[in-house]
Amino acid sequence: MKNINQTGLTWISFFSYAFTGALIVVTGMIMGNIANYFHISISEMSNIFTFLNAGILISIVFNSWLMKIVSLKIQIIFGFILTIIAILGILYSHSILLFSINLFILGMVSGMTMSIGTFIITNLYSGSKRGSKLLITDSFFSMSGMIFPIITAYLLEKNILWYWIYVLIGSIYAFITILALNLKFPILKKENHHESKNTEKWGLNIFLLSMAALFYILGQLGFISWIPQYTTEIMNINMQHAAHLVSNFWMSYMIGMWFFSFIIMFFHLNHIFIFLTGMSTILMYYFIQSTSYLILEYMIIGLGFFSSAIYTIIITLASLQTEKPSPPIINTILVCGTVGTLLTFVITSPIVQKYGLYITLMSTNVFYAIVFFLSILIYLNNLLLRKM
Repeated sequence: MKNINQTGLTWISFFSYAFTGALIVVTGMIMGNIANYFHISISEMSNIFTFLNAGILISIVFNSWLMKIVSLKIQIIFGFILTIIAILGILYSHSILLFSINLFILGMVSGMTMSIGTFIITNLYSGSKRGSKLLITDSFFSMSGMIFPIITAYLLEKNILWYWIYVLIGSIYAFITILALNLKFPILKKENHHESKNTEKWGLNIFLLSMAALFYILGQLGFISWIPQYTTEIMNINMQHAAHLVSNFWMSYMIGMWFFSFIIMFFHLNHIFIFLTGMSTILMYYFIQSTSYLILEYMIIGLGFFSSAIYTIIITLASLQTEKPSPPIINTILVCGTVGTLLTFVITSPIVQKYGLYITLMSTNVFYAIVFFLSILIYLNNLLLRKM
């Protein structure tokens, strides 16, 4: 019975990331259609999606506190009710203000559920198995990234209105809720001040890992969100081929996670972290410089594969800074990653307006280079700590 409960909770964690992935990944695919629907510019529309990212950020920030007061099961049931309200609002409202509010609600549900999913994995598993399970969990984000661009491109090609994609995304949360109703969730126990002081050491590595999470997500989402616009406008590639590039990125991302979920058990996490960030920076650069569609495909598949484990390694390294899994530390990394999500369009939209899509993609490449530099600093700091 315990194994069945653990398996069910693990699947909730998997689908919590799939739900968030679907919400975020379809943004680049439907941005132009929504802009036309509300008669606003693409730049203005990209800023509207900041409401989705803000909702994710706020809920992750508050959920480390909320988990101590409200049970995880009740949170998921309440999240399902909010999801239904938000999707109905998107379907039947024709106001950009109401659309923004509904995006914010979906973002809050998404952030809350992803926070719960991460907490479940870090409490059910330990050591290398925790890192492996976190990679598989994160692979469901990329699985949505692989599937939903193809579905979205198909719906748009058949002249089906963009908002029906949110109904399909809502079905993921329905599945999470059905699972949650029949399972027993772990309870987050409050630690006294003395225990917290002994187990949690917030050193330089936590700061460096937090910054790495922020710049990695900012670089990744900034890059992948503008790929459809870049390839269709600059390279004159049709939307279906652009969708395939995005889908190929997430497909190789997912395969990479499965691959590295096995590999990381045999290598030092810091070494893999440096290698993956370095390779990803190089592959992204060559993608941006390429003019052939075939080379673009090879580069984006390589980029997806080698960048797949970076975020999960950051979370795993942070979780290993203390003897026991620390929700505040894990949530700090998630919050910083979500700040990167929030800043995606806040930072990239002005660059698109002023300098164009090419410079925008190059700026995301710089963000990846910063993560590579931080990975080296984290490694050097670990060497220093061992000598002390």
